[in-house]
Amino acid sequence: QVQLVESGGGLVQPGGSLRLSCAASGFTFSQYTMRWYRQPPGKERELGASISSGGITTIYLDSVKGRFTISRDNGKNTVYLQMNSLKTDDTAVYYCKAYNTPAWGQGTQVTVSS
Repeated sequence: QVQLVESGGGLVQPGGSLRLSCAASGFTFSQYTMRWYRQPPGKERELGASISSGGITTIYLDSVKGRFTISRDNGKNTVYLQMNSLKTDDTAVYYCKAYNTPAWGQGTQVTVSS
């Protein structure tokens, strides 16, 4: 079955950086668009970034454009989210997901605070 394991979250000061990873298994990773979602405390889950199966096309939430970069390594079945210039509003649990599949990982907590 589809398994997604996110890692790389933590506590960082405003202006800092983090790199999230998501290791995928149980499906043909290279054939799927992959997405990073996030759920801020007390709010709905929202789509943060998306990358096409071949890594050519990327889409970003307006509030993260220019600061976050989504990438993937199809040889390692892994999708990444490089987050720079972090803001307190980026505090959330971050999840990865394969497009058009139901499975979610456990998420990784990102806290941006001084």
